[in-house]
Amino acid sequence: MSTFDPLREQLSQAAREFGGDTVSGILSGMVDDVDRALREELEIFPVCHHSPASALAMVRRLREKQPKVIYLELCEDLQPLLTELRNCRLPVAVQAFATDLDGFPKSWAPLSVVAPITEASAEYQAISYALETPGVELVLVDRSTDHVFQWAPKEEDPPYAPKEEDAGLHGDAVGVEIGDLRPRFAELEEHLLHHGKVRHWSEWWDQYVEQPLSGADYDTYRQVMVLIGSLFRRLDRDGRRQAVDEDRERYMWTRMREHLSASGADPADCLYVCGAFHAASHVEQFGLRSTAPFEITPRTDTKWLYGLIPSSHSAIEAQFGLASGSVSIAAATWAKAVARSGLTPFQLAGQKGTRKRVSKLPAGARPKAEIAPADKLTGFLSRPPALDELDQSELLGWCVDIVRLARRNGYLASTADAIAVFETSILLAGMRNRARPTPYDFQDAAVTCIEKDVVPGRRDVRRLCEILLGGDRVGEVGYDALPPLARNVYDRLEPLGLDLSKRTIQRALLDLNAEPELVPCSDLLWMLRYLLPHDAVRPIMGERRLGERSIQESWDLSFGKHQRSIIELGYEGVTIEQVLEQRLRRKVWDPKATAAVALAAVEDAVLYLGSKRFADELGARAVELLASERSVDDAPEVLRRIRRLMAYYRASEPALPAWCEEFATAGYAHYCTLLPTAFVDDDTGVRQVAAMLGFLFSMESLALALGCDRAQLELAVRQSHPESPAKVAVLWAARTQLGLLTQAELRARCDELLANPLVVPSFPQYIMGFVQAMEPVPALSGFVVEVISKAFGRLPDNVLLPWMPKLITTLRDQAGELMPALVREAGRTFPGSLAAVDAWTPPWSARPAPPKAASATVAPGPVTELLLGHPATCDAVAALLGCEGEWQAPAAAGAEHQAARALLAEHPEPALAVAALLA
Repeated sequence: MSTFDPLREQLSQAAREFGGDTVSGILSGMVDDVDRALREELEIFPVCHHSPASALAMVRRLREKQPKVIYLELCEDLQPLLTELRNCRLPVAVQAFATDLDGFPKSWAPLSVVAPITEASAEYQAISYALETPGVELVLVDRSTDHVFQWAPKEEDPPYAPKEEDAGLHGDAVGVEIGDLRPRFAELEEHLLHHGKVRHWSEWWDQYVEQPLSGADYDTYRQVMVLIGSLFRRLDRDGRRQAVDEDRERYMWTRMREHLSASGADPADCLYVCGAFHAASHVEQFGLRSTAPFEITPRTDTKWLYGLIPSSHSAIEAQFGLASGSVSIAAATWAKAVARSGLTPFQLAGQKGTRKRVSKLPAGARPKAEIAPADKLTGFLSRPPALDELDQSELLGWCVDIVRLARRNGYLASTADAIAVFETSILLAGMRNRARPTPYDFQDAAVTCIEKDVVPGRRDVRRLCEILLGGDRVGEVGYDALPPLARNVYDRLEPLGLDLSKRTIQRALLDLNAEPELVPCSDLLWMLRYLLPHDAVRPIMGERRLGERSIQESWDLSFGKHQRSIIELGYEGVTIEQVLEQRLRRKVWDPKATAAVALAAVEDAVLYLGSKRFADELGARAVELLASERSVDDAPEVLRRIRRLMAYYRASEPALPAWCEEFATAGYAHYCTLLPTAFVDDDTGVRQVAAMLGFLFSMESLALALGCDRAQLELAVRQSHPESPAKVAVLWAARTQLGLLTQAELRARCDELLANPLVVPSFPQYIMGFVQAMEPVPALSGFVVEVISKAFGRLPDNVLLPWMPKLITTLRDQAGELMPALVREAGRTFPGSLAAVDAWTPPWSARPAPPKAASATVAPGPVTELLLGHPATCDAVAALLGCEGEWQAPAAAGAEHQAARALLAEHPEPALAVAALLA
């Protein structure tokens, strides 16, 4: 007769009365699962992740049983990392990371698996006991991280869905959780939350499982946990996930049997720690006496990298769908339960951020004799849970502290609010059938009484309650547990004299002239700025451009907050320079890379690495990409970057690199070939066409010197026949630049367009084309000012007014870099004062004819007499200018002198030019 036969019969009778055979089968099956798990030769310890009740039960059981081998449900290849936990401040997460995939879809990269560990967890107590107790072996038996993704469906998307809100310490990594005890049957969860009068599963678990089991004996704990795991397992309807879980269970039992066979360990001295869901397993490999085989597939050739990353309570909650603040509440519950029970938890020696406790077993301790488990479920299920008495002092302390925190954060809270929170907490607990208000009741009461309808600061009252009850504790990976790259970063930044482990923002001031030894720190910070999130390393003063270096810099550093990002850089290389080079090389050899991307990589290589060899390698790749492109969408970016790079090389190098010359010739031929098609293609914008012409005209002299033929450009322009008004204007500008169209002819064409009523509505598009044409033909800026002025003066209001907003937005979005030249030209053209506007005549308007010279003979003036008296000076100037002539009689000279004066008064520029020439 089984120990649980009376309970099975009792549940079956109740099920037949209320639910029929289906419910009876489920309930009796649950009892069978409990009986099977507890009768197993290898002791199974069912847990729930981050559960103080599980941690307390683990401490009690380890001190009582003192096992020699602990099998732990955790990825087996993470085991070498566990010894590094003593160099960290919990919570942290062990991580496996892979960027170069072999055997998985490339779209999944990078792959990441994390397993967070907190002090209030059963697995941490087991790890601490095993690592600190001599003669105890810890064996991780769950599937490897490689198998985590091997068993995932081979779809285009990775086997997880990155979320915007998950961009925290864990990012989009796959979470490996021991003891996932959340019902996968939505209707059941909704039913439990409704009848439990709670909002979230975490609150239900705390009220109906966590609190009753905190003080329960070991047999009751095991039976209840297996029973819950069996219930959730039998109601699970996700067949695909259940199949993966069953494979995990086959994997773990296979590994445990292999270890026992190889080590010869006694199963009575072993303990198997797994989630309660897996404790109620139905697979045929369950148990040590099973002989059912299971073939474990080999790992792929993917190279996995391992390390520790900082974690936090909020990161764990976000990744595993827990209620906000639940992990903090669990930590507070753990601390209180430890103090109340008098237990001494296990702890790794040298562990940071935890209370120093004596966690070793007393010398000479002997495990107690094992006693066959009795039926504790009947009593546990048949009587209501014992309700804790109201801890008035604890609740009063919470109420006073939350009012103090609220006032610091801008709330107009008072003593009356503290009293209201106290009474409301008791009221809510009573409405929910609780004798003692839980932290969740307290949160609801505080929000009701303090927050009102306004949130004055960035922290609401619910967040303040979480801070009060334990806060979002953030872990830290110690220096000794960091990868070599991260340690190298900290070492190289040591001259700054800052504590980079702090999570606060720190200001670094660098005077590179007075302290040249800080130049390497500046170089490293700029590289980190490129590789890390922007709020991790943020320049306040100083910049780095081609050919420019700051003499003083100011930085805001937040390394402690972004320690995970620095650690993950260590998975890519040994030094920052190596990682940056790999990133740039991977970027330009990506199948989707373009010439613009490669030129950006060249610029970054020059700025941050200073490697001429590497920059030349990336530049050669840019030439290849440009020659293979069939689109000109990136032409503006290509033009901007190649101009900047060539200006830098001309200023700093004796000659242009070979790849720059190849880029000029390849681009000249490439854009000449695509130009006629781009002019007529509706998908190619005006800006792209103008950028193509800008490349051709600005690189023309270099390209012709290297062997290109100018006839190719002229032929491409002659073969272009656009229909769009904007592109027609760009074509006219190009023809003007090539000498195929004079500026007088261009002005005449624009005047004809303005005079044609049929064309007037589309004339603004011509103007937009002329503005874009300033990119390839900068000398056209004066003509553009003339065209815009004429348009403003002649276009009717029904055309001009609707077009002006579009003109402004287009100039801002597409021609922002051209506006300074346009504004300067307008400043030179228009008068500088309001009073001069009335007398101002536009330079493009018709000029009055110069006055005719008087027919009467004019007596020579003093200037004429001076010139006639000293002709040598005039002869020297004439010879210098290459002019020939003869001296005339004074009367004729006087008449011509008057005409010359009138001519010089109207056109003073030649005289000024001669004066400047003669200095």
